[in-house]
Amino acid sequence: MKQMDFPYAIGTVKKSATFRMEGHWTWCGSCSRDEETGLYHLFASAWPKSVPFSPNWLTHSKVVRAVSESLDGPFIWQEDLLLPRGQDFWDGYMTHNPTIHRHGEHWLLYYTGTRYPGSGPTASGPLFEPRSEIHLQSRANQRIGLAVATSPDGPWERADHPILEPRPGKWDELMTTNPAPVIHDDGSVLLYYKSCSSHDSPIRYGIAKADHWKGPYHALLDQPIQWNEEDTAYEDATVWRENGLYHMLFKDMGNSLTGEHHAGCYATSKDGLNWDLQGKGYSRVLNWDDGSSSTQGSLERPQVFLQDGKPIRLFCATADGPGGFSNADQTWTQILPLVPNNPS
Repeated sequence: MKQMDFPYAIGTVKKSATFRMEGHWTWCGSCSRDEETGLYHLFASAWPKSVPFSPNWLTHSKVVRAVSESLDGPFIWQEDLLLPRGQDFWDGYMTHNPTIHRHGEHWLLYYTGTRYPGSGPTASGPLFEPRSEIHLQSRANQRIGLAVATSPDGPWERADHPILEPRPGKWDELMTTNPAPVIHDDGSVLLYYKSCSSHDSPIRYGIAKADHWKGPYHALLDQPIQWNEEDTAYEDATVWRENGLYHMLFKDMGNSLTGEHHAGCYATSKDGLNWDLQGKGYSRVLNWDDGSSSTQGSLERPQVFLQDGKPIRLFCATADGPGGFSNADQTWTQILPLVPNNPS
């Protein structure tokens, strides 16, 4: 396939186009519109700033819902949606990575959950250090799940079991996280998911399939999607169909795929299975509506908002500071306008 540029550019960004929660870290915003009310519903991750951002998103994150009358927000918190429900459940202590999708009357909320030994999250604990036993267990226990409702206000039916398990002896035997589903008109799903074989192996994406979003889901590939001959790590995929192609944006974990550290990569596929890397999808440099510009400390977890089958907004998790979660004072969801590069 001939290499092609990402068909959209990030336009001038409104500083008010955000979701923030006072006293909380927020991450992973994904949005859909309720046609009956005209309201926009944002599903995001949030956890208290009384604990460090990382690695304590693994112990404290919960999925929340926010609402706005405008696609550009600002979004206002409405409820804590997927709360801790105990160590007996696969997602009993933490929920994260929400991505909202629609099929008919159903709202489909894919997410990641985990549990860990001991008591659940409180305002001040548990705290753990990177590579500690509880950190590694929390990471390895991550699984992808699905919550379903016929209204964004609920009630939500939350599955008691993950929809996709790791595969022992395969490249994805450690965990399943960061779901990126494409829901087809007939209800079938291609589910892109992040995994790795061990705590020290590179994180990459695999592909699973379900004949209907209700499941069951089955991994399709014995190997992850690879963009080069190196074991290049990448994450945070969002995938959609447009003009007969599947399109993917994802995060370059280094700079080898885009030339810019932690920038967005762009890839396309004719069948959703065989992918071609096209190049850079977006930069961490943003131009603001007050005439200023900045290089965001983080700009990741991209989620497209489609209108008439075309992406018109990109919802991204972002952070201030020079880069790195430990250097951030604030994190939030930023809404980025997408402008066609070659408008017809």
